[in-house]
This record gives sequence, C-alpha cells and structure tokens, in this order.
Amino acid sequence: MILRVFIVEDEEMIRKGLVHTINWAGMGCLVVGSAADGRSGLSSILQKRPDVVITDIRMPEMDGLEMLERALAVYSFRIILLTSYADFDYARRAISLRACDYLLKPLDEEKLASLMSRIHSEEETAKQMRRLMPLLNSTCKSASLVMEEIREQDAYVDVALERIATHSEQRLRIETLAEEMGVSASYLSRRFKAVTGQTFLDTLNMQRVQQAVGLLHEGARTSEVAEKTGFTDYKHFCSVFKRCTGLTPREYLRGSMAHSGAAADDNQKG
Repeated sequence: MILRVFIVEDEEMIRKGLVHTINWAGMGCLVVGSAADGRSGLSSILQKRPDVVITDIRMPEMDGLEMLERALAVYSFRIILLTSYADFDYARRAISLRACDYLLKPLDEEKLASLMSRIHSEEETAKQMRRLMPLLNSTCKSASLVMEEIREQDAYVDVALERIATHSEQRLRIETLAEEMGVSASYLSRRFKAVTGQTFLDTLNMQRVQQAVGLLHEGARTSEVAEKTGFTDYKHFCSVFKRCTGLTPREYLRGSMAHSGAAADDNQKG
C-alpha cells in the first residue's frame, strides 16, 4: 500500500525541501501535491484526497487547523502537524482534540519514517475493515464475490502507485500496466483519477521530479538527471520540473545553494 501525502507549508524552502529532498518512496509514500497556505491547501486536499496531510499551523489566508477542520468535514485522513518549540503547547492541544500526530521543526527524517511506518500499519488494518463492510451489508451478491470485486478495484490503483514509487525511472505507460492487469487503459485511468485525484502521468512526473531534486543535490549534472529519472528529452524534463517546482533545474539548485550558504553564515554568527 502506498500512502499518498499532501504538504501544506507557507515557507517556500521548507515546503520544497519536504517535497523534493525526502526519500518518500523508501517510506512507502508518494507526495501528490503541496500548497503554500491553508486556503489553497483546502481546495487541493478536497480534490486530490490524500491519505496523509502534513501541515504547518500558522499560515496566511487560513491557518492549518481551520483548513483541517473544513477538510475533515468532507472525508477522513491522517494528519501530521509541523510545529516549532514556540507553538508546541498549541500543537499539543490541537492533537488532543483531533487525534493527530506532530513533528517538530527542523524535521527529523528518522522520526518521520517511524511515524509513517506506524500509519502504514494502522491504515492496512483500517483498509481490511473497510473491505469487510460490504460483506455485512450485501444481500444481492455472495460474500466471496463482493470481496473479490473490492479487492480487485483497490489492487489496480495500488499496483500502479507501487510501480510509480519504485520504478519511476523506467518507461512507464498506463496502457502497459493496464494490459498486465487485464483491464482496459481507460478503466485504469478512471480508477486512478477517482482514487488519487490526479492523472497517472501527473503522479509519475511528480515522483520523477522528487527524485531529480535529490540527484541535483548530490551533484549530478542536469542532463544526467533527466536521463536517470526517466525523461528521454532534456527540454521536456526542464518543462516538467518547472511546472512542478516553479523553477528550472538550474534555478532551483542555485536557490538551494544560496539558502544553504545563508544558513551556514547564520550558524557561524551564532
């Protein structure tokens, strides 16, 4: 099972760092989008329907708690609050009211991985329970037939998400996956969009860009990054990268290096 994650954070460098530099695939997760404030976050959450929302509390337009409250009135999802020591008591009160988890800034990736592992286990249990509910309510179909239909519908999207999370550098086409599963490409496309809130290609491109940012930070050349992340055309890679991050690969890397240098200067002054 792949957990679909959405991130809401008003500080641009923190938000982009969360989206693009964390090994989400290694945690069995896929970032399906991000937002810079609560209002746009709410709209995207309701559209994409992620499994987990990671959000800051204090943000412009609409704070994180109001955003969560409105979204939870429509459907249920897991919540992780990002908070600083200064806001810790506020976050703890929110946690007690909304049964969510929290992580302190700066983010500890090991703690995030541990938390995601726990959420995975809990979601697998909940998923099994949801699969059993139709068995209790069905009067027209046999229990085995209902169970099989539910399992297949979940499995189609799960397989597609798993392939994106683990093999995004390969040439992935929804037509090929659909043929492997014995269903039509149009059916798989509809199921994928219904479950994830976005198309197969958009999800694949976002995963590739997340991997690309990690490679750029490791010092790889942009032309090499394009090839290693599954983009056969360099110009197309730059276009997709800018659409996802708002910057070209070179601009993103320059901004990241400048931010790192400023942070180092601050540490030396301290």
